[in-house]
Amino acid sequence: MSVVEQYARAHIVTDAVAPEDEAVPVVLRYDPEADPRSVRIGLPGTHEWTFSRSLLEQGLRAPAGAGDVRVWPCGRVQAVLELHSAQGVSVVQLESRTLLRFLRRTYTATAPVSR
Repeated sequence: MSVVEQYARAHIVTDAVAPEDEAVPVVLRYDPEADPRSVRIGLPGTHEWTFSRSLLEQGLRAPAGAGDVRVWPCGRVQAVLELHSAQGVSVVQLESRTLLRFLRRTYTATAPVSR
């Protein structure tokens, strides 16, 4: 089994004055040996959240949430992740197809190898 890491661009939803088209880099990561049920998303700086892979999958179809993470579809091509921490709330918007591609890769990484 291998680690799946995917780099993506996301929009941080905020009320601060910022150019609308400015995207930030994020890292989606899945390590089946460390925790086969969880995925991680890393935002710029040291912000990283770990949550269940099934939550991400459910949240692409309908609003879902557990603990400090909520995920929901936003229109046909976007998904929103709401991430709560002691410092506040981060709302991140990503393309759904990016998240789906990442999820597909995580399931491939865990598929048994036939001999």
